[in-house]
Amino acid sequence: MSKCAPLPVMLATLLAGCTVGPNYSGPPVATTGAAPHPGFVRAGDAPVVAEPPVASWWLALGDPTLSALETRALAANPDLAAAEARIRQARAGLREQKADLLPNGSATALYAHARIPGLNLGQLSSGSNSAGAGSGTGSTTQTTGSSVSSLNLYTLGFDATWEVDLFGGQRRAVEAARATLGGAQADLADAQVSLTAEVAQAYVNVRDRQRRIALNARSTAMQEQMLALTRQRYERGTASREDVATLTQQLDATRANNTPLRAELDAYLDELATLSGEAPGALDPLLAAAGAVPLPPAQVAVGDPAALLQRRPDIRSAERTLAADTAKIGEADAARFPKVSLMGIIGIGGAAPSDLTHLDDFTALLAPQISWNFLDFGRNAARVHQAEAVRDEAEAKYRSAVLAALRDAEDSLSRFRYRRATVANLARAAASADETAALAQQRYAGGTITLIALLDAQRQQIDAAENLSIAKAALTGDFVAIQKALGLGWSAPA
Repeated sequence: MSKCAPLPVMLATLLAGCTVGPNYSGPPVATTGAAPHPGFVRAGDAPVVAEPPVASWWLALGDPTLSALETRALAANPDLAAAEARIRQARAGLREQKADLLPNGSATALYAHARIPGLNLGQLSSGSNSAGAGSGTGSTTQTTGSSVSSLNLYTLGFDATWEVDLFGGQRRAVEAARATLGGAQADLADAQVSLTAEVAQAYVNVRDRQRRIALNARSTAMQEQMLALTRQRYERGTASREDVATLTQQLDATRANNTPLRAELDAYLDELATLSGEAPGALDPLLAAAGAVPLPPAQVAVGDPAALLQRRPDIRSAERTLAADTAKIGEADAARFPKVSLMGIIGIGGAAPSDLTHLDDFTALLAPQISWNFLDFGRNAARVHQAEAVRDEAEAKYRSAVLAALRDAEDSLSRFRYRRATVANLARAAASADETAALAQQRYAGGTITLIALLDAQRQQIDAAENLSIAKAALTGDFVAIQKALGLGWSAPA
């Protein structure tokens, strides 16, 4: 006679492929209207090319010290270590969800001794008061007016439980955990993008402040010399007291500008140290010698907007969050349906330790169970609606992330474009100031102008050089902003 499988097992087999909830079909279109422009619209006449950019974009600046600092920060930054730890957490969570698809098993060993007054073990074993009733199962001691029985029990067993994933709720949980892991990996990449941009910007600021401090020192020395000469002229009656007061005011203002520059330099040095995972001041010896501000390359590779949307880690993180929240709808929906659980127990034992060796004398139990919380007054339906609202929020955040990324790229390209024009104008102004100072030097040597006039021309030359230095640092900062907006700094783009 053939044996039929239990009804719950048959149902589990028939419905094993049933998975409730919506299937994730990829991110939605984030922009309305026409398709994204094949190129960036704000680049204008900036020297950009639609070639795929490289991940280690700072190498294009040609500064070995900056490259060393970037490598140092990527290896030791504590924020990156925290992001890597979150990836390990997500991986462990995924393994846990996968394990929940499998049965749970446990082994047990038990020894019990019971002393029970008023119980005759002979009656338990034979149904009558026979003299040998306690043999092998326990013992009975007769006392005045009562009897006391003792009982020993030795057991070894194994039990297993398995909740059949009948409607795919656990499979949806695995799907959500896998998407969460992808989001954690994207968050690490996003942290790397931000870190490399912050290191480069802080380094540019250090070099800019060092240059401006040196120019301020030159300007201060010239103004001190001009003030001393003016005081001599005042004492001789060839200069007014107003001239002395004006130069004194200019000198005090120039000296005052030095204080915030040095404070900013210390702050940027400390920022570089902490970004590299070191204590403030640790990088001071490395950066003690002043260096030039690194300038962007002649051409900047930016790719196209479509590649940008695939590359930026914050967009990928938002997309993975959307995928996880979509899967959680099915996980919540599966709770509204019946659950099938299978429990199995097998064990051996008896009243004596020798009974544990009787492997052919065992106890076995298979207990299928169906449970269905159908009368929950709408609680599970509310959870499904809540999960759907969370998914809708994630979708809106994804659209926002895409639009913000496109705006960042366009804004940074626009600033870079117009900053180049500013640098070009200031470079011409600095060249004119250099020429004026050189002519003043010749005229002073020929005795046609005074030393004060020469010093004033040289002071204007220093001011023009400082303005140009500020503009160059801002231009490199705009270049750094472009790389961050493009989502570079974490790996070579695909």
